[in-house]
Amino acid sequence: MSDIRHQPGVPTHVQAYAAGDVIDRHRHDEYQLIYVSTGVIAITTEHGSWVAAPDRAVWIPAGIWHEHRFYGHTSFHSVGFTAVTAPLPGERPTVVAAGGLIRELMIACTEAGLRPAEERRIRAVLIDRLGRVEVQPLSLPRARDPRLAEACRLVTDDLSQPRAITWLAHATSTSDRTLTRLFRTEFGTTYPQWRTQTRILHALIHLAEGASVTETARRCGFATTSAFIDTFTRTMGQTPGHYRTPAQLPGR
Repeated sequence: MSDIRHQPGVPTHVQAYAAGDVIDRHRHDEYQLIYVSTGVIAITTEHGSWVAAPDRAVWIPAGIWHEHRFYGHTSFHSVGFTAVTAPLPGERPTVVAAGGLIRELMIACTEAGLRPAEERRIRAVLIDRLGRVEVQPLSLPRARDPRLAEACRLVTDDLSQPRAITWLAHATSTSDRTLTRLFRTEFGTTYPQWRTQTRILHALIHLAEGASVTETARRCGFATTSAFIDTFTRTMGQTPGHYRTPAQLPGR
């Protein structure tokens, strides 16, 4: 692909996006930290997909082709860093915890009308805090082996169906043993662990779009709503209700 969508700099700003909005595939010469104070954003690269939510930010290294898709009404905060000032390393995107201070610094840094000296001071504290930030494993890597890629597609196309590894192996013309090995060698995880991660990421999207907790549990293939709440809370550190669109909060 040509560099027609090559954007040398990363703007530091905040912008509102509606559900379903997309920022097409592009890349930057600078590093980028993305945070959403409302809504959910899915960031897709050739390596996989990452999700930013109100308590998690995504670090995008320089030169990575990526695109964004927004779910729910989203307030999108973007802070750019040069190679010299970049507080986080890496060749691939990384999800990091956006706790109270980092969250407030991201919001403050992207306010309109900041004086240059004020922005420099905020950035200095943000860079210091990012050097101590906790990495959060909230991503879906992209499969290289076509059999594994097809198995992943069959699961994500309809998460409401609890596909067993035996069913997937038969559907992809391979064996249970081979498919199990592919999950471990390519993703570094078991099939049940990958499926849980997939369910949680899709649950974030459904909740941001206003789906009830019960409906989200059904769509994502959990046997009961209580099982979904327990798994989601253990993974995210917050109940599903915490991630719902504010306008939809009354009732489940």
